[in-house]
Amino acid sequence: MKLGMFGLGKMGANMALRLIRGGHKVVGWSRSESTVNEAREQGVKPATNDLEEAVAQLEPPRVLWLMIPSGWPVDNMIERLLPLTDDGDIFIDGGNSRYTDSVRRGEELAAKGYHFVDVGTSGGVWGLEEGYSMMIGGEEEVVGRLRPLFEILSPGTQIGWAHMGPVGAGHFVKMVHNGIEYGMMQAYAEGFALMKRKTEFDLDLHQIAKTWRHGSVVRSWLLDLIVRGLKSEGQDLDHIAPWVHDSGEGRWTVEEAIETATNLPVITTALMQRFASRDEDQYANRLLAVMRNQFGGHSVRQAEGDGDGDD
Repeated sequence: MKLGMFGLGKMGANMALRLIRGGHKVVGWSRSESTVNEAREQGVKPATNDLEEAVAQLEPPRVLWLMIPSGWPVDNMIERLLPLTDDGDIFIDGGNSRYTDSVRRGEELAAKGYHFVDVGTSGGVWGLEEGYSMMIGGEEEVVGRLRPLFEILSPGTQIGWAHMGPVGAGHFVKMVHNGIEYGMMQAYAEGFALMKRKTEFDLDLHQIAKTWRHGSVVRSWLLDLIVRGLKSEGQDLDHIAPWVHDSGEGRWTVEEAIETATNLPVITTALMQRFASRDEDQYANRLLAVMRNQFGGHSVRQAEGDGDGDD
């Protein structure tokens, strides 16, 4: 098959390259000339930063795969592509879009005679070699036409990908996937933090992680990554800032839980912990200390450099 890959960041470029290795023809596009040049060096050819040039190299019915940031960038890209395309063309959003946006985009494009497929994609930078897990939403017939692409991108032709349901279902399942990921990561982080604090045993956390990888009920790919991380960064991690980013999918998962009155305490707490990691001022904890002092006379520890001026 031939398709256009619009967005050649780490995920987009690697997916394009995996498709090319699998015998498909991919026209790559990025707004950045430096990104285009890097993709070409990696083997994504042809690649361009000219949108009209990219679309002109695709024959109707076109397959236009978007791997760009969620939200406004996706809507903007679709608007820019519409005048260059024709009825019957297929738009695929393989990024981390909110499922409600995908439902809306599907309806809007269907009204104009286009097809829309949402693909929740997991695999990160390892996807090029290991394959991607893909959760797909869209019309069954259209998804069937795209099957050769999914079979190459996935870890195997019959594994790692599936049609989840109508438009929006793919990104909904990916949203929940990322929420679960938050909870698993938090549990690992807390367990290793407890072992790190048990100083009298002088535990080797890297060795423990390696041991758990085989036969343990908590073995997982995340644990594999912990092994790699502790080996490369060391056990103390003193040089790593305790600031944890969130992509937004965890927030959407918790919002959906509130909307449907579904109890998700682990995922919600994991999301809150990520927020807490960014609170450099820690005002809430400072106020807690003040309250304990007021009602119980408990001592208040002074912040470094906040003494009374005596040396």
